[in-house]
Amino acid sequence: MSAKPSLIKRIFTLIWKTINGIRKIILNLIFFGFIAIIVVALSADDEIVVPEQSALVLNLAGSIVDQKRHVDPIEAVFKQSKTDDPNGEILLSNIVYVIDSATQDPRINTIVLKMGNLRSGGISKMTAIGEALNKFKAADKTVVAFGNSYEQNQYFLASYADEIYLNNKGAVSLEGLSSYRLFYKSALDKLNVSTHVFRVGTFKSAVEPYIRDDMSAPAKEASSALLNDIWQNYESIVASNRNINEYDIVLNPQRYLTELDKVSGDSAQLALNMNWVDELVSDEAFRLAMVEKVGQNTDGESFKQITFSEYYSAVQPVPSLIEQDSVGIIVAKGNILNGKQPAGQIGGESTSALLKKARFDDKVKAVVLRVDSPGGSAFASEKIRQEVIALKDAGKPVVVSMGSLAASGGYWISASADYIYATPTTLTGSIGIFGMFATFENVLANWGINSDGVSTSEWAGISATRALDPNVSAVVQRHIEHGYHEFISLVAKERDMSLEQVDRIAQGRVWSGTRATELGLVDELGDIDSAVAKAAELAEIEKFDTKLIERELTTEEIFVQKMLASASTYLPEASTQSPMLEQLFSQWISVVEEFSMFDDPNGMYLYCEHCNF
Repeated sequence: MSAKPSLIKRIFTLIWKTINGIRKIILNLIFFGFIAIIVVALSADDEIVVPEQSALVLNLAGSIVDQKRHVDPIEAVFKQSKTDDPNGEILLSNIVYVIDSATQDPRINTIVLKMGNLRSGGISKMTAIGEALNKFKAADKTVVAFGNSYEQNQYFLASYADEIYLNNKGAVSLEGLSSYRLFYKSALDKLNVSTHVFRVGTFKSAVEPYIRDDMSAPAKEASSALLNDIWQNYESIVASNRNINEYDIVLNPQRYLTELDKVSGDSAQLALNMNWVDELVSDEAFRLAMVEKVGQNTDGESFKQITFSEYYSAVQPVPSLIEQDSVGIIVAKGNILNGKQPAGQIGGESTSALLKKARFDDKVKAVVLRVDSPGGSAFASEKIRQEVIALKDAGKPVVVSMGSLAASGGYWISASADYIYATPTTLTGSIGIFGMFATFENVLANWGINSDGVSTSEWAGISATRALDPNVSAVVQRHIEHGYHEFISLVAKERDMSLEQVDRIAQGRVWSGTRATELGLVDELGDIDSAVAKAAELAEIEKFDTKLIERELTTEEIFVQKMLASASTYLPEASTQSPMLEQLFSQWISVVEEFSMFDDPNGMYLYCEHCNF
């Protein structure tokens, strides 16, 4: 036999060496290119200059949140774009801080609102920003808004501007609020999945999608009342800001068609006629108007300006070297899950650890718990509430500041606080409880698969592959009823109400912050600043700092974060999906997330089903 390799083997060896060589070249190019970017970024001059008498451009994009989701730093840098990221997140506290700083800054005389990529924020958060803008205007400064179009959330914030500019081919979309959900009963029936649901509360309809094909009458009643309450707040603020009639904000289809016919179908002209905007302009006309107002920038291509991120970098607070007495702020944002959860979610273990950290910090004299959550696991909610009690027992007052929502489990973790603030449009209440799980014995039977065997008790035989014993079902229902009784008993005790009073306003019903205050579930309407002031008052401290208590990054994480943040400016812009694909994927992702949040060890949940419209 010849020792010489066969022709086929030599061909494949050559192909492999070629592929492997190309692979190494590409990897080396990426690696050394990335290193070069970092070196350039770290050696660049990072000094930011704020031009005199210039405009601060609030180019808000993505979602406005109380706490950002955790994102791996390497993943984040490759997603980084030089333009506004519609999938990103901006902290509400940073936006308010920037506006407040600009109010006191003589170099800034104008704020320009640009919100073309702003996706969500909620009326409560938008109102907080609007109030900061009002303070800016009260300092004899000007706010203008410019957009190619305005969606409902964007327009709410734009209404705080002294002048609203709209592209002469743009439109303003005002539709009102709605609450629609997907219902899975028929699909589950076709799949022969047995869904076992246990609940207490006439309005506790979180489980309805799994047992019905439509919304029940009580759920429709509660949802309609809630949406009308929230929408009235929207209308009254916009009407006041724009000095128009509330009747002129959302036009019914017949009137809209009449108004549209008057302007030959021109949506931009319709917006001008309805006084939704002040002027129709092209991009160039707006540029020239701003140049006339604040002057031309150094390159002569636009008006004197500084962006939101640049200005925040220039004015962000420097940590105090000498630690003083403080009011700690802990953010509880997202679904309430068990165990340790990353930022942007609430974990029974991780959030409790933050509360415990505040308890053992001698400089923290009081705590504001900022709640922005629809609830979740009953077990995790109780673990967090126990830490709130421990804080109070340690002599440290706890004040809750409710954000856009603090319902069900979100209300459970709030109930034992010394004082509760909500905004008028906060969604809260949803005092109820449910349990749910599925068994697949019929699905398996369709495929000729059956489960059989023996056990020492009915409990040992419980399985997703077997039908649920009616007696076991009765026991679970009794546990749910006990959980509901515990919930209303907790509220009755902490809010100084009778069980009957709580039961009448509970039953899983969701209330606006305004109605919750009237009903006694909330102490007072106010924002997070009100909560901080109240916490300091209860702790009897006059001079204090605020201290955000969150998981501390390791030295390595801080280094990587800073390094990649510097390098991101030099990376190419990230590509984005088409709006249609984004909508399709977001709908499926929301369904997956809804299923994944059911992780309570006892199968009992405090979750608000009306908090995602």
